[in-house]
Amino acid sequence: MKIILLTSLFLTIFFFFMAIGLFTASKPIEKEKERSVKNSLKTMNQKLSMLLTKNKKKSKRKNILEQRLSIAGVPIKPEEFIAFRWLSALFTGGLFHLINGNLIILIVGFLIGYQLPALWLTTKEKKRIKEFNNGLPGMITSMVGSLRAGFSLPQSLQMVADESYSPIKEEVELVLKKMRYGTSLEDALLEWKERIPSEDLELMVEAIVIQRQVGGNLAFLLDKIVETIRGRAKIQNQIKTLTAQGRLSGIIISLLPAVLGLIIYFMNPSYIGMLFTNPIGIGMLVAGVVGGIIGFIFIRKITTIEV
Repeated sequence: MKIILLTSLFLTIFFFFMAIGLFTASKPIEKEKERSVKNSLKTMNQKLSMLLTKNKKKSKRKNILEQRLSIAGVPIKPEEFIAFRWLSALFTGGLFHLINGNLIILIVGFLIGYQLPALWLTTKEKKRIKEFNNGLPGMITSMVGSLRAGFSLPQSLQMVADESYSPIKEEVELVLKKMRYGTSLEDALLEWKERIPSEDLELMVEAIVIQRQVGGNLAFLLDKIVETIRGRAKIQNQIKTLTAQGRLSGIIISLLPAVLGLIIYFMNPSYIGMLFTNPIGIGMLVAGVVGGIIGFIFIRKITTIEV
């Protein structure tokens, strides 16, 4: 009987210590598993955050391009414009390659073709903003007449949309469309100010928003804004007249080397061809282009006076 009890006690103690050993030995394994799981989750979170950041940047670029297309009045999507840029690059690069089989000429043609749609969009954008600024005083004058006749501000904007021409008509209709979809008048005007980079429009919108907050005679306020805008436009035209000679000189000096090189190329292609084949000629050509661009930028900065 004693032997049975001693054996049972020995086995109990043995299994007890064995269980403690297994338990303590499994803890490092579990900790190692937890660490590996945490590291995996951390890596996945980092990759996900990087992916979201890239998507945000792409979305921001897309919104900026969409806004530029809207300002320029070009009725295409950002994806279509990007595809058009690549097609233009391929076409121009292929055309330059047919004219001259040099690889450098091919790359130059590709870059020129890729930048041409962007330059065209910038030109359209500036032209439309200029037309908008030129039509803004007449728009405000119509609003002043409507307000003095007893119409409300939304009704005045509706009359402007009915009677005006492009681009005032499209922009005012867009503001009214947002108001019909539930946007308040102040928010619609603030979005309009952010969409169109016009100092005159910013002045008008801020005056309307402040007047709606503190009160006052809106027709009188808009009338004074019209006088300010027309006075600023008069000063800007005088500055453009006085600086026309400097701006024209900058354009002529910048284009003169390119035109002269083109004339020499048609007269004696082998003579000027050294610029595109010899390493020293290529370096001189690059230095000349960079110097011409820097000079043109400096002349533009000197002749540009903000009012």
